[in-house]
Amino acid sequence: MTALLLAAVAAVATPGPALLGLHVSSGSVPFAGDRSLLTTVSPNGDGFRDSATVHFRLARPARVRLEVVATNMVRAGKGGTTVVWRTTRRFGAGQGVLTWRPARGTQPRTYVMRLRVGNRIYGGSGPSGRQSAPVVRVQGIDAAFTKRSYAPGQTAELRLATDARLLRLQVFAYQAPGRPSEQDVKTSSLAMTGPIRVDWRAHRDRPALLRVVRAGEWPSGLYFVRTSAADGRVGYAPFIVRPRQLGTHRVAVVLATNTWAAYNFADTDADGWGDSWYVTGRHRSVDLRRPFLDFGVPFRFHDWDLEFIAWLNRTGRAVDFLSDDDLDAVANGDELARRYDLVVFPGHEEYVTRHAYNVIARYRNVGGNLAFLAANNLYRRVDRVGQRLVRRGLWRKLSRPEASIVGVQYVGSDHGQRQAGYTVTGAAVAPWAFDGTGLVDGGLFGRYGIEIDARTAASPRGIQLLAHIPDLLGHGRSAEMTYYETPSGAKVFAAGALNFGASLGRPEVDRLLANVWARLAAP
Repeated sequence: MTALLLAAVAAVATPGPALLGLHVSSGSVPFAGDRSLLTTVSPNGDGFRDSATVHFRLARPARVRLEVVATNMVRAGKGGTTVVWRTTRRFGAGQGVLTWRPARGTQPRTYVMRLRVGNRIYGGSGPSGRQSAPVVRVQGIDAAFTKRSYAPGQTAELRLATDARLLRLQVFAYQAPGRPSEQDVKTSSLAMTGPIRVDWRAHRDRPALLRVVRAGEWPSGLYFVRTSAADGRVGYAPFIVRPRQLGTHRVAVVLATNTWAAYNFADTDADGWGDSWYVTGRHRSVDLRRPFLDFGVPFRFHDWDLEFIAWLNRTGRAVDFLSDDDLDAVANGDELARRYDLVVFPGHEEYVTRHAYNVIARYRNVGGNLAFLAANNLYRRVDRVGQRLVRRGLWRKLSRPEASIVGVQYVGSDHGQRQAGYTVTGAAVAPWAFDGTGLVDGGLFGRYGIEIDARTAASPRGIQLLAHIPDLLGHGRSAEMTYYETPSGAKVFAAGALNFGASLGRPEVDRLLANVWARLAAP
């Protein structure tokens, strides 16, 4: 009996067949950076890098399953994957190959080629494990500027990676929608230049820099370069045109470019997982030079920024647009106050450097006005180290709670599962805010949530609650819209919900923000 038991244990412990000599190729000239477990393909039907073939050797016959997997953002330490293609075949001993021919239109990104043979899984270890499976980089047109903002007259450098032979480049500015022939559908932006043809045949096998834009006397704003190829591939690269001199207009709008970078899930180390601390704790920094994953458009750009910029254009409000780098370059809060009466953060201004935090705090302390139109602002410190953004601690744990400046601070998120309208509570105490909106105390408007803010013990004394969504996330976690003033004359508004700006198409919200703007932008 003992001998039989030992034999059974030995049988269970015996590993299944292994894939020996595992590697992947496109069958064409490799793209720069390709290696044994990485290949680059561009499925456009031209016969050049159209497919990815996995090569291996089996010591004995076995059934091999291949799943091509798109990896997703990781929450609560658990990775998410989506199988985009699969196949299973039985092989005899010796050499074997499996080929994936991606369809045209497959999203450009990296995909893990997860393999199973017997009880062995290659590519099942998640984002923190050792790369054991082939990775396929489906290449579209990767485009990213070397800087996040430019002044008029500056020459911009664009880093491009594609195997297209010929490219067409065109600059677009985000404005209110115009005639369809002039409008880019994906970014809702209008053409600023005609298309420029670029011969790219000399750079089909590696990235290269292109001096592409000399920002003319264009208004300060958010712009995109659209790069397209004849086979239908397209890529975008955003850039901000800042004013030639800060203070050209008395209102500054700071776009959340640090948050854009943190939520960029582009995979440049080619392990099949996005290079962001939202994917794995292994990443403590993000590379600012990466193109954005979604064809070059920042993550949730449409939620955080697009509607607000449309509102500015629709209402004829001229402002100075700044990146986080531009805010970081301001010497101090006194200098910012000399330049601007109001600084607006329309998006998810979650990540700020120590210097930027000091500038914002000092600006408020000397009477500068602030408007925060999303939620979870000034949440975490980051450091700029070369071309990387390094994640540090929470400001509240560094004895500088964000509620002391914003008025409210992050209390929770359910990723938008529960959303509800704000209930007005401050129409009697702050009638100026709700003038002309038709809203009175007890009235409801909008539908908000995703991430929410609320007051804390660190909130300034005398802060007013304008509206709230009680118990939105349960356990007493409510969203709160607030306003306060300081003895130095500073006025600070905070929307308290991540997607407030996305509702500016609603007449009552349009008027509410117009009222806030009139009060805060007044010198």
